[in-house]
Amino acid sequence: MSRDPSESDYRRLLAFRDQLRRFLHWSEQQSINAGITPAQYQLLLTVRGHVGGQPTIRDVAAHLLLRHHSVVELIDRAELAGLVQRHTDSDDHRVVRLRLTRRGGRLLSNLAAAHLDELERLEYHHGATFSTPIEETIDGPVRAAAKKPKAGQPRRVAVRG
Repeated sequence: MSRDPSESDYRRLLAFRDQLRRFLHWSEQQSINAGITPAQYQLLLTVRGHVGGQPTIRDVAAHLLLRHHSVVELIDRAELAGLVQRHTDSDDHRVVRLRLTRRGGRLLSNLAAAHLDELERLEYHHGATFSTPIEETIDGPVRAAAKKPKAGQPRRVAVRG
C-alpha cells in the first residue's frame, strides 16, 4: 500500500536522481572521449555482459529498451565502426547473434574499467553500495549531491588502436 511521501523521501529521491544523472553524464563523456557514442558503449556492454553468451538483436533491444529497428540501426553503425560483428547462430540459421570485435573488446575493457573505478569512487564518497538500501545512506547522498565534483576528478579513458 502506498503512502504519502515525507520530506525525507523527497530529499532521498532527489539525491538519488542527482547521483544517477551525474553518473550518466560522466559515462556519456567517457564514451565520447574514447571516440564512440554513449549508445555504442551501451551496445558493447550489452554484447559482452549478456548472460548466456552472444546476444540476438532481440536480446539487445530488451536490454537497451529500444525497438528492434532502432537496435538494427545502432548495430549497423557499430559494425561499420569495427566494434561488433553479426554472425548466424550455429543451431538456428534464422537467428543472428552479435559478438565484439577485437577493437570493440579493447574499447569496452578500458571504458568498463573506468566505470568500475568511478562507481567505487561514488560508493566511497557517498557511503552507498549497490547492495545498500538508499534509506541507509540518506545523509551521505543528500550532502554529496549538493556538491560539485572537484576539478580533475573524472577519470579520462585512454584508448589506443
